[in-house]
Amino acid sequence: MIVQSRFAECIEACLECATACDACAAACLAEPSVQAMVECIRLDLDCAALCRLAATMMARGGPLAEDLCRLCAETCDRCGAECARHKAEHCQACAEACRRCAAACRDLARQRSAPREPVAHA
Repeated sequence: MIVQSRFAECIEACLECATACDACAAACLAEPSVQAMVECIRLDLDCAALCRLAATMMARGGPLAEDLCRLCAETCDRCGAECARHKAEHCQACAEACRRCAAACRDLARQRSAPREPVAHA
């Protein structure tokens, strides 16, 4: 299946963000004061996992992709803000990747053409 073009840019941003978050978490663990980096590491791991899930849902064309993108944008905002507090180069790179991903996810979520009907549960 070919990924819908409307998802392609967001998928790329999500995967780049996930990679940046993983790299940041690993680098934070090597910092002299790991205890000061605990929240950064926690958010890096959550953000990386959610970015990968969002990318997977978009690649499948899943019906909840846009909703997941909204949550991904919020998570990227939180992770990016935490990383931006730290001067380390890996944190600054992660913060930038988070900003790009949050923007891409918000753009995609706004593109939703019409509200969907609620799913009936049996």
